[in-house]
This record gives sequence, C-alpha cells and structure tokens, in this order.
Amino acid sequence: MKTFCGRANPTTGALDWVEESEEYDYHQEIARSCYADMLHDRDRNEKYYQGIRAAVSRVKARGERVIVLDIGTGTGLLSMMAVSAGADFCYAVEVFKPMARAATCIIKKNGFSDKIKVINKHSTEVTVGPDGDMQERANILVTELFDTELIGEGALPSYEHAHLHLVQVGCEAVPHRATVYAQLVESEQLWSWAQIRSVQVDERALVPPAAVRECAGAHAVCDIQLSQVPPSAFTPISPLCSMFSVDFSRPVSSAPRSFSCRFVVQAGGRAQVVLSWWDLDMDPSGSIVCSMAPRWTYSDPREYPWRDHWMQSVYFLPAERRVCEGEELSLSVSHDDYSWIPNLQPMTAPQNIYTYIQSFCRPCCTCQAHLVWTRPRFGELNDWQRTESYLSALRSVLGKDGVCLVVSDGSLLPIFAHLLGARKVCFCVSVKLSLLLIITIFKLLYCPSFSQRLQISVLMGEPYFSTSLLPWHSLFFWYCRTALARLLRPGATILPSSATLYLLGVEFQDLWRIRAPCGTCEGFDVSPMDEMVQQSLDFRESREAEPHHLWEYPCRALSKAHPVMTFDFQQCVPEQPINSQGTLPLIGRGRCHGFALWMEYNLTDDITISMGLTKPVNEEGECVWSPHRKQGVYFLQTPWESSGDGHTAVSYNLTFDPSIGDVKMDFSVTQP
Repeated sequence: MKTFCGRANPTTGALDWVEESEEYDYHQEIARSCYADMLHDRDRNEKYYQGIRAAVSRVKARGERVIVLDIGTGTGLLSMMAVSAGADFCYAVEVFKPMARAATCIIKKNGFSDKIKVINKHSTEVTVGPDGDMQERANILVTELFDTELIGEGALPSYEHAHLHLVQVGCEAVPHRATVYAQLVESEQLWSWAQIRSVQVDERALVPPAAVRECAGAHAVCDIQLSQVPPSAFTPISPLCSMFSVDFSRPVSSAPRSFSCRFVVQAGGRAQVVLSWWDLDMDPSGSIVCSMAPRWTYSDPREYPWRDHWMQSVYFLPAERRVCEGEELSLSVSHDDYSWIPNLQPMTAPQNIYTYIQSFCRPCCTCQAHLVWTRPRFGELNDWQRTESYLSALRSVLGKDGVCLVVSDGSLLPIFAHLLGARKVCFCVSVKLSLLLIITIFKLLYCPSFSQRLQISVLMGEPYFSTSLLPWHSLFFWYCRTALARLLRPGATILPSSATLYLLGVEFQDLWRIRAPCGTCEGFDVSPMDEMVQQSLDFRESREAEPHHLWEYPCRALSKAHPVMTFDFQQCVPEQPINSQGTLPLIGRGRCHGFALWMEYNLTDDITISMGLTKPVNEEGECVWSPHRKQGVYFLQTPWESSGDGHTAVSYNLTFDPSIGDVKMDFSVTQP
C-alpha cells in the first residue's frame, strides 16, 4: 500500500506531495542507523566480550545458574556472547521491532535459539513470573544504552527500573561502572560556535547588542569528533576532572543530581568551554576499560579506537569568565534523565538552597540568535576571512543609490550593505524567526511587501538557509531569484553570480565503516543484519548522497577536485534538467570509498567562497574542509581500488532536475 506524503522541499521551497511506500520510514530508519558502525567497533566488542566472560565466571564460581538480561540487544550480539561464555539462559530485550526480528534471525543462524529469548518490548514493560516475559530475575545485567552524553538514551531510568523489577539484588553488571570526565578550557575556535563576535566594517564596528552578548544560549550538547580539534586549538584551565561515577551493579537512581569538582586554575585566561567524555569499566576491578577519550590523549595515537556512534561532548558556559592562575574554582555538572548542565563557581560563592536549585536550571536563549543559528552557523558568521570576502564583493557592486535585497536566513549581509552605504536594504527569509532576529537585534526597517515600483539593483545572498542539508539545497536562492525577476532592474547585479558543484574521489580513514558490511563479529555471523541494512539502502538511500561535516572525518583525495555542474544565477531556473557526464581519473593510490560533493559560490569574477575544500589538495592527498557547512558524500557499495597511475577512471552522470530541485547521480568505474 502506498500513501501520499507532504514533504517540504528545501531547494524549491515548495510543499511536494509524493507517493511513498508504507515501508519508507522503516527503511529510512534502518539505512541511517549506526548498527554497522557499532559492529565494526572492535574495541567496544572485545571489551564487552571480556567483561561478559568475567561476569559469567564470577556467577558460576558462586554455584549459581547464570541468567542474563540484555537490554537494548540490537543484533543480539551481546546475548550470543553471554551464552558462548557459559550463560544458562539469556533474555534479549529490543523495543525496535525490525531490530528484534533481525536479532531473532541472527540468533537462529548462530544456533542459540534454545538459550536466548528475544522480547520485543521496552524494558520497562517486561514482566517476570510464570506467565511473564521472564521466568525469573536475572543475575547478570548486560546493557548498551549509551550515547555521547552517556545518559542521553534514558540509561538511568532503564537501569533504575531493571534493578527494581528485573534483576536480583547483588547482580553482576556489564558494564560494571561508568565515569564521566570533564575539562574546562579556553578556545577561540570552539567559543566562536557559541557567541557572535564584533565585526569591523571599514571605520565602523558592528558590535552585537547586550541582549546577544549576555544571553546564556540554548542548552544543547555539541557532540563532535573531538580528536579533530587539535590541542593547539585550546588552553586547559582545569585538570581533567572525574565528575560522576555510577555503579550499574547496584540500584541506580534517575533523580536529578549535582556533582562538583574543586580545582586550582592551571593557566589564567577565559573559561569558556567544557570538554567531556566517559569511560566504561567492564569489570569491578577496572582492568577492562572501554574509553571514549579523544585521540590526542593517547601516548600512541595508533591505539585510538575510532567510533562514530559514541563521540565526545562540548558544552558552552552561559558566559565566559576571566580566571587567574592559582585561583580556586568549582566545576559542577547537574543531570536530569537525559542530559548534563555544566556550571562554574568561585570557591567563595555562597552555597545555599538557591544556588543548589539554580544548578539544575537549563540555560535559556533570550536573544533568539541561539534558536536561529546552529553552532556551525555561529562559526561561519565569526569567520573573519569569509566575512572580508563578502565585504570586498559588496564594495565592488554597491552604489550610493542602490536598492539591495538580501535572500538568506539570519544573515548579516543586510547590515553590511547598510553600513557600506546602500540607499535602501530589504531582506527576505524562509524562517520567520530569522526575520524577527534581524529586526529586533539590529533595529532594521522591515518591509512586509515589495512595491511594484521598487526596482532592485543588487540581489544578494550567502546563500544560507536553515533547511539546507545537502550542498544543492542552497539553490533555493536561485528559485527566489527567479520568483523576483520582475522586480530586478535591467542589468541588476546578482551576488553570487553563479555556483559550481565540485566532485572529488576520496578514501576515508574511518567513515567508510558506517556503510561497510560486517559479515562476522567476534566470531558470530551477523550477515542477516548486513542484508537488512543493504535492502533498506537499496530502497533509496544507496542512490543518494548524504550530508556530513567532513572536517570531522579525515579522508585522502584520490582525484583532482573536478567541477561537474555550474548554475548561472544571472538567468532564471531553467525548465529543462541540467545534465553533466564525464570521466574523473583516479590519480592517487588507495581505495575509493566514494565521492565528496560541495558548492563553490562565485561572488565576483575574482572572489569565490568554497563550502568544501578550503585549501588545494597537497601531493599526499590531504583534504582541509570547511567546518561551517556539511558536504555531500556518495558512498560506493563496494570500494574501487586505484593504482594511482590515472588509468582507473570514474564515469559520472549527474542530473539536476529543476522540478524537484534535486541532483541524481550515477557512477561507474573504467579499468585499463
């Protein structure tokens, strides 16, 4: 059965009614899951297996039958580990129905159906008793309920319920313990994602109003691959502090709590950002540790286990605070069921019920900027080199009698145009909150409609739209330009004048794992999971690019950056599709996992802004990517081997369909 679904089109701005199979959401969920990444996480799997073996041995040493409860079983991997380690029976709980089916299939394929029961429920709905889901309480609790913040998937309430209703008193737990670490740092790079900076426009300084400067921001963790932020990008203010530890073998409380760590400031500066990660002790002695620490904490970086399903957390203090070397401070973190709230206090601060309650209060954005601009967007607006490029382009096209129209969300271009002397500046946005932000904060005049007499001399955009994910989604600017054609003066300037879509063959250092089949994992056949993921990918996702911040995922170029398609904003959007076909020689030796795609915008004849590579690729193929926008990644189902002599070439066929605002692509390899 198929149904009509209304979907907002980020490129055309239209509401498209499309016919979708009733299985579309199911396939999309499977295709975008992190199961392949987890199965490829060898460090995680080995540590869990070691911890499970040790727990089973301890229970057997007490002369007890080993009954295991595995909450969030996923593929059933941990349950199979438990039975292989000698468990008498295992209850595998999985709430996601497709995964419960997959676990049942995998368990049967590996011959464990008689010792593992899959329960397709949330763990809080599982019953125990003669007529229940479980015949008896378990004496080993195995879970993998963690996210980048540790508690963000509701781990604490699930553990709390399990100890009350599903496991025996004094049970073993794998993992046995979790510890959350935090470090206070000063970092211009990271802080630029939290607050907008002043901008110098000729002789005038554009200073954010107090409402923005003093806003505490919106509370939300920024989870990133912190290994890609080099230690040179921050200065430690505090030592690495152990903030919170929980023993999963004992009753767990999900009630809000606060923890603090006193320290002496190591280096004076501005306390701005809290970096955080956690470790899992798989056994009571702490001899089996699975750590989420970033690469630069390892004495030998080659030992760092890459993973994308668990990363590191960045928290921004409500306001930066100047601190002096030797000063005594207290870093505190408070948690609810799902998230952490950091806070910094001097040791002399009074401790009373008010400050205790205040520690649980979430920072709240009062200036609207943090609701409109994402963290990468803040960084983009604070990029002075990028800003100078736009200012230079504006200076070259603005006239004193010019009428400017800016089409972008939450952009500073209207302010720049006004400060550079434009007679009239108008702007339109796709999100109303962006409009309110610019009007309220920068006190601009809002024109709710355009007069028929108003003739635009300069139409400009970054372009940036909050609904854009893939590079070509920002072509919404082109559709707006087409709709506004009747308001443009003859010879009106369009800025940017055009956009070029680039293509680059790449070998990923690690990102390929999220799409690669696993086959066997720790000796267990998980191929049914591979087949299920591939079927869901083939439903649609395998024929599409997906968005990624490639600055977080190192890759090596195997080809030259190749322009494949140009969009001329001087003209209206054509009615016919734009097609580009050609070949791309692979000149680097390695495995081509796929292709990176990005836009470069031509502001003027000599000023170009890249949303992808920010530096030319060097001889080693090193790629430096813009941290502000996501690039598109098209993964190959099977990697292609490149000898690096240029004889292996990629044939590409890309088509931009103006009716739907999407780019369809197909690739094939030509061997010598």
